[in-house]
Amino acid sequence: MDLKEMGKRAGVAKFEMQRLSSEKKRQVLNAAAKMLVADAGKILEENGKDIKKGEENGMHPGMIDRLCLTEGRINAMAEGLNQVAKLADPVGEVMETFTRPNGLKISKRRVPFGVVGIIYESRPNVTADAFGLCFQSGNAVILKGGSDALKSNMAITASIRKALAECGISEDAIQLIESTDREVTAQFMKLNRYVDVLIPRGGAGLIRSVVENSTIPVIETGTGNCHIYVDEYADL
Repeated sequence: MDLKEMGKRAGVAKFEMQRLSSEKKRQVLNAAAKMLVADAGKILEENGKDIKKGEENGMHPGMIDRLCLTEGRINAMAEGLNQVAKLADPVGEVMETFTRPNGLKISKRRVPFGVVGIIYESRPNVTADAFGLCFQSGNAVILKGGSDALKSNMAITASIRKALAECGISEDAIQLIESTDREVTAQFMKLNRYVDVLIPRGGAGLIRSVVENSTIPVIETGTGNCHIYVDEYADL
């Protein structure tokens, strides 16, 4: 499927997402959590292929650990979806109301973006996390994960799409770009006709690339801090 077709499908799905009741969202998120646990064997099998490829390519052990899934990590992903399901539905929440001198009443409400694009690196758990947050906030999502985790991301996405279908919801609420071609990623960042906002999640290089090259509005996230404080009497 080409990117424009994915964008069109997401554009159709977003209207369904915006109309979902809070109860239906909870049902779907809980169903997706159960499906991840049920499909753990398949997800771990595909994750093993990613790990093997990474090791063969000389991937740093720290990166391998980020890539690696276990039953415990899959259970944590599922619990994450269950926790999101318990959150208050933000859609339609009135944040502020005021009246102008001429009597006009104005209110600020939370509304979905529509279609959210997320570009991230080799952490398969982000696939489930991103879906959960986007779905709860009434958005369809198109994901572009790191090539190192492709098979893992495909398995997780397939599991979530299965849960969506079983709940009678469009599977296009979540789509994954399966190409590892960097040119496809560059094209994705130009999909402003179909994607309403783009969120990069990863290192400084990834975030900078998205901010500099995207024609889609970007929510620029932080790169994080890793300060180490050493006691003056520490045995080094």
